[in-house]
Amino acid sequence: MIVCVISRNVDGRMWEAALDALDAASPLVEDAGPGLAFLEMRGIEGDPQRWLRSVRSALAACPEFGAIPFRLGFASNKFVARAAARAGDGTIVPPGSEPSFVAPLPLAALDLERDALERLRLLGISTLGALAGLPHGPFVRRFGTAAAVWHAHARGIDDAPLVPRPRALRIDRSLYGEGTAEYEEQLLFALRSLVTRVADDVAYAGKRCGFLRLALECEDGERFEIATALAQPTARSATMFDLLRTLLEGVVVRSPVVGLKLSAERLEEGGTELSLFSGGDPDPEVVAIALARLEAALGPRSALRARIEAGNRYETRFRYEPFTAATNAHRAPPVASPPPSEIGTLAYRILLPREIDVRIERGRPGRIAERAVLDVAGPWRVDELWWAEALDAAQTPYAADAYDVLLDDGVVRRIVYERGRWYLCGVYD
Repeated sequence: MIVCVISRNVDGRMWEAALDALDAASPLVEDAGPGLAFLEMRGIEGDPQRWLRSVRSALAACPEFGAIPFRLGFASNKFVARAAARAGDGTIVPPGSEPSFVAPLPLAALDLERDALERLRLLGISTLGALAGLPHGPFVRRFGTAAAVWHAHARGIDDAPLVPRPRALRIDRSLYGEGTAEYEEQLLFALRSLVTRVADDVAYAGKRCGFLRLALECEDGERFEIATALAQPTARSATMFDLLRTLLEGVVVRSPVVGLKLSAERLEEGGTELSLFSGGDPDPEVVAIALARLEAALGPRSALRARIEAGNRYETRFRYEPFTAATNAHRAPPVASPPPSEIGTLAYRILLPREIDVRIERGRPGRIAERAVLDVAGPWRVDELWWAEALDAAQTPYAADAYDVLLDDGVVRRIVYERGRWYLCGVYD
């Protein structure tokens, strides 16, 4: 259940404040760019109207964003929620009505490139409903793999998960009530101590700091704030101190400093990327250490190797075995790839077997559910009955007939007849 927030003419600082405010409405907020956010409301008490009110209240309570106009939309997925927000502020698309809602929308709702829009218009396609009516297989083969997402969106389907934004982390330290700094040397000594504490905290968290914010409070109530970005994120106290000391040279303080507060912001990962294996043929000892690290982090049997084996069924054509340094030292000889075919090929995608209704006509599959079969190839028989005597009494011999069928929607599918039932097992894209 997704709430979409759309706003225009918003800068980075306002948008960051708005995202922080949206945390009050949902713990899962995706930042899709300035002016576009998605909130996951599943598991939060209430109904769509209540969720929209909570989002409005959160944005209204944000002083930086309170006067900026915005639109809200609600639907079961991100694409439809965004379309709902574009259609009108507060639009709610009930679950199950997504196809009918997006059908009259223009192709511009898909944010396609101009060339793709022109090609679709030449075919007489101007709305998402007309696009959804095209057969999936031929459409994807003609327009490329990206067209599969267009076709799904045109039917109100969006399987893209919500990606929550990372929480903003800030480390700060303060020096108050520990005397006053009347001279420059005293101020710099206190600042060095404060910077050392902050740098230690940043390093302990495994981070590097990209932005510093220093606040000075004077005895007469005057306050100064110095904010600066670091050229390269770091956790070195010397670099932070030298930068702040340089910026303090331009600050005129008329009374002793009684308080300091230093914040480290824009933190990022401070680790150094290391490859598990070196280039070329890795040393077995290096491989063994890398495998030990994987097992320590993910548990035993976390690193597995796939082996291809001869077998009749798909599930018997491979097996997994533990990945060890010894087996990696002996590589299998490279297999020569077959020459490219001049005939176009289709990619076969294995599906989880699903039982289907098949009508036999003239000894071959004639209809599948409500779809007519235009052409049939097969059958290809997998039969283990001939060696059934070698099986245990508890095992049932396997026998099945596979067909490739072209349906009237233009898609080629693999169906299998097994033990008196028909199953859909794959599709050609």
